[in-house]
Amino acid sequence: MSTGTSTKRYETPNHPYQGERIDEESDLLSRYGLKNKEELWRAQSELRRYRREARRLIGESQGDVDAANEAGADFVARLQRLGILDDTESITDVLSLDVTDVLERRLQTVAYRKGVGNSPKQARQFILHGHVVVGDARVTRPSYKVETAEEDLVDFDEISPLADELHPERAEGQ
Repeated sequence: MSTGTSTKRYETPNHPYQGERIDEESDLLSRYGLKNKEELWRAQSELRRYRREARRLIGESQGDVDAANEAGADFVARLQRLGILDDTESITDVLSLDVTDVLERRLQTVAYRKGVGNSPKQARQFILHGHVVVGDARVTRPSYKVETAEEDLVDFDEISPLADELHPERAEGQ
């Protein structure tokens, strides 16, 4: 057995062809500018992990919501820091999350919403080519989870040619 083997970090759908599911996935791929369905499946698996953890914490407290909130305070705080949960939401709200809640926190989506690119795909390209920074750090992973505190720090790298507002590839009205 090799020591360098990696583990798959997502689960594929159980049934290979379901027209309705495929249509939903294709819509999400185009709306969020994802490269392939694997990226979507990773987000879905991440959401499943969040729900599984919330169910475990609620179950350990035997259905007592106050005890579950206390036991899962760190878990909820982490999801609130990532912006997946609002500050007013509790551990029971994790069970009603949707995959779009996870996809909205990707750097690619946050950068597009801030106007870094004209489309999610263009924002992705700018990130991959190293034109985007979060704070002082250049991030080249479109799947990077942007915390709410970092959201205002997403911008073009100052040494990037795209930092010039007159650059032809810049989004209109920036």
